[in-house]
Amino acid sequence: MFTLMIINKIHWLGVGLSSSPGILYLNEQKYDLLVWNRSLDKAKSLLKNKMNVNKLDISNFSKKLDKNDLIVSMLPASMHMEIAELAIKYKCHLVTSSYYDSQYKNLKPKFIDNDCLFICECGLDPGIDHLLAHKLIQEFDKENHQDIESIRFKSMCGGFPEMPNNFKYKFSWSPLGVLKALNTPAKHIENFSEKKSQKPYKKINFIKFNNEKFETYPNRNSIPYINEYNLGKYLNILEHFERGTIRLDGWSKAWDEIFKNIENKIDLENLSKKLWEDNQYDNLENDRVLLYVQINSKNSKNNEIFNKTLYLDESRPIINSAMSQCVSYTVAFTIECMMNSKNKKGIYRIFHDEKNVNYILNKLNEYGIKIKNL
Repeated sequence: MFTLMIINKIHWLGVGLSSSPGILYLNEQKYDLLVWNRSLDKAKSLLKNKMNVNKLDISNFSKKLDKNDLIVSMLPASMHMEIAELAIKYKCHLVTSSYYDSQYKNLKPKFIDNDCLFICECGLDPGIDHLLAHKLIQEFDKENHQDIESIRFKSMCGGFPEMPNNFKYKFSWSPLGVLKALNTPAKHIENFSEKKSQKPYKKINFIKFNNEKFETYPNRNSIPYINEYNLGKYLNILEHFERGTIRLDGWSKAWDEIFKNIENKIDLENLSKKLWEDNQYDNLENDRVLLYVQINSKNSKNNEIFNKTLYLDESRPIINSAMSQCVSYTVAFTIECMMNSKNKKGIYRIFHDEKNVNYILNKLNEYGIKIKNL
């Protein structure tokens, strides 16, 4: 027997710059929503004083949790394990836009025992990129090609100022995450074999997309997503598989001094503070988000049998940024999919079935985030 998931109250933790559109959407839909943040004034300002905000203190927050509540953690990734343990203790569902953590493997049986669902990677990247990948791969599979010699997959995403500055980048929150990501080894498939980049910024590719020049580099470990995207069955013909970051043309040159600092193991905390002081968005400025997913396949005669790209390219005033809309709307629409899911429990990345992929993409389109074909 199929039963719809029970979700009582929604607790949204953290009202940073990537949260407010999703919170306001859920509030407008009249869901039972409680918002929690350390700084009340900052949160109320970001939410345009449209709703009440509770002071985030883990002890007080815990007292408000009931069975089948849903916790949305938009707190720093380092805090997600603590929040996940709370979700287990109080038999709550959990959502985060952050990357899956290998530690979650030990938590999965507990969520299953509680009949609860934990969805992660449901923002922009990771998040919308997964939706576009699933959509393209499902389309490729439906065509049922018999003679496939090679498959190339690329998923690239980045946020940057609409009007490029000399630094070719601006920050809407602490630069520390960007600096750490640059220092995190990346794995991907290239020429049919696994490659590892100890310093991803040394693996720059110069590309053209929609007649604009950009730079890309591999991001984190792409390898687990081969199976996540249902491409494991094509592993022996997977010529290229890469999830990466896209930057403006000239970025690597503008950041040369930053790379040297990373090489020399300069204190990243202090470097982050200086970058934040020098390269914040102005209040009247627009940010821009570009995300594209490409699949190209050839047969044994080297003829192209599939070549499709899905992408979004959005710009907004920084006060209601493209980045914040892409991240938090996707979180909000994922929550609605959870409410309509049946007998689903455990820990997963964002939904990848056709019905929910289409629901989230259609809702994004309704709210001005357009997915286009190239």
